[in-house]
Amino acid sequence: MKKIILSAVILATMAAACGGGGEEQKSETSASDTKTEAPASDNSSNPDYQKGLALVGQYQCITCHKIDEKLTGPAYRDVAKKYAGADDATITKLAQKVITGGSGVWGDIPMTPHPNVSEADAKAMVKYILLLNK
Repeated sequence: MKKIILSAVILATMAAACGGGGEEQKSETSASDTKTEAPASDNSSNPDYQKGLALVGQYQCITCHKIDEKLTGPAYRDVAKKYAGADDATITKLAQKVITGGSGVWGDIPMTPHPNVSEADAKAMVKYILLLNK
């Protein structure tokens, strides 16, 4: 019984830490918090990079993800490598995964749904992440 309760508490804590819910989140994340490491190549002038970087900070994705290290979720560079050369349909699919959440692709830990993220914002974040493969 203790294991079940402990598991439920851990799962609830992880879900709360990764955001989700229908409430709009206000970002108190500074620009230095979102830039955990410089990209492999200079994408700083790319509008997709700039917009996605800002949104990753706004939606506090860095709570569960880092650029080069697995945290709760996969490292952004690992995602970028896996989906290198992604077409528009794949970008849309990944954006929907950000919004609806899920598990199984990167292990058993589920990604919390983020229904407060618009499809346009989710696509912008996906494009940013994919740029980290370069």
